Amino acid sequence: MRKLLCAVLLLGPSLPAAAQRAAGTTLSVDEAVDLAKKNNPGYQIARNNRTRAELALRSAFGSMLPQASTNLGASYRQGKPQFFSGVAFGATSDVLSSSWGLNFSASVSARSLASVRSARAALDGSDASLRDTENALRNTVVQQYHFARQMQAQAVLQDSLVSSTQLQLDLAKAKEGVGSATSLDVKRAEVARGQQEVNALRAHNTADVELLRLYQFVGVPMEGAVTLNSSPPVTEPAFDVKQLIATARTENPALRARRSSVTQAESDLRGARGDYLPSVSLSASLGGFTQQYKDNNYLVNQAANSAASSRASCYTTDSLRRGAGMSSIAAQCSGIVFTPAAAQALRDQNNTFPFNFSSNPYNLSLGVSLPLFDGFGREQRVQNQTATRNESQLQVRQYELQLATDITAAYGTLIADYRTVKLLENNTQAARDALRLAEERYRVGLNSLVDLQQARSDYETAQANLINASFEFHRAFSALETAVGRPLR
Repeated sequence: MRKLLCAVLLLGPSLPAAAQRAAGTTLSVDEAVDLAKKNNPGYQIARNNRTRAELALRSAFGSMLPQASTNLGASYRQGKPQFFSGVAFGATSDVLSSSWGLNFSASVSARSLASVRSARAALDGSDASLRDTENALRNTVVQQYHFARQMQAQAVLQDSLVSSTQLQLDLAKAKEGVGSATSLDVKRAEVARGQQEVNALRAHNTADVELLRLYQFVGVPMEGAVTLNSSPPVTEPAFDVKQLIATARTENPALRARRSSVTQAESDLRGARGDYLPSVSLSASLGGFTQQYKDNNYLVNQAANSAASSRASCYTTDSLRRGAGMSSIAAQCSGIVFTPAAAQALRDQNNTFPFNFSSNPYNLSLGVSLPLFDGFGREQRVQNQTATRNESQLQVRQYELQLATDITAAYGTLIADYRTVKLLENNTQAARDALRLAEERYRVGLNSLVDLQQARSDYETAQANLINASFEFHRAFSALETAVGRPLR
């Protein structure tokens, strides 16, 4: 029985490996991070923001390109005259008309040039922010992954202690049977076993909850049993803090995002100063139109009436000339006739709707605009952008100091956690040896059950502290990687 108890205690740390072999689905920490990049909603939102910044840059470039627009239209007018001051205007025939136009315009200013640089800096900042979100997401997933494994290891420890208390109960009953123990020892052993079963139940529930929370960060539902199988060793860190700080100043995405903000602020400042410079604009337009009378004889009738009126006027003039003794122009008057060929030509001329366009004159214009005074608005914008630029530079400096502090503190914490693990390993070994000795002394009647239970409690505390310290080391390592901005192992 003593050998069985020792075997259970010694095999306790190896129980997670057996659980991994029994589980059907395994998840490593790298797999969890990859799943989170594909499914975490917060990370997807950051990716959408990057897309918006890319579109803004394209729009800034587009504002410097020539703008083009076209139009095509048709209209109908009823054949009814309109009266203005008692005078009738307008045709008596229905009129069909159509038109088309093509317009080009372009403008260049110092602000538009600066807006392109600002949009490019915003895109760089969005890229850095996306990497910063990815860095933070990785830290969150890794931290939760190791915390879930920590809770699972604690649950396995509690299971091993359930077996230990059961063996103690069996040993107490056996000693009671031979008269070397009292029923009080048996009752105490039963209480210890029941309490340990409660502890194991709570530990397993906590482990299940933390595993669910891990999948919440990953962004997918957990289906079935999952085994976390990443077990990095606890090795002594050997980094140069100054080198880590130098690496963070070049690779930390949050710092790079702040530097992009400085570049964007400087571009906006150039744009504000560009309001003092002239802007150039160019425009061009061309088009065409058609107009057709719905009554195909409207122009023919007008031309025929006009010809008849001209002929009558000519004959009147001829009479006056002959009465004054001048030569007759009757031959000329006889030549004023409206022929069928002329009528057909007018009908053909009228047949233009909708696409037989007549060209409009094209227009070209070039302008230069120089603002002179806008009520001190330009001065205010320049001062505001200068203040924004200065604040961005100070924020970069502030974050560099924060990074140096965070990395130094994280590395110090990592070293302390490593040393803690090594001390607790020795402490746990001593507690395990003390438990074996207490069990042996209780078996031969040199110890009471209370002494044995105290030794078991000491071992539980030492083993639990070792588990916590080991995973705190991994979480501290992840915090250091997050501060630096890239993985370190």
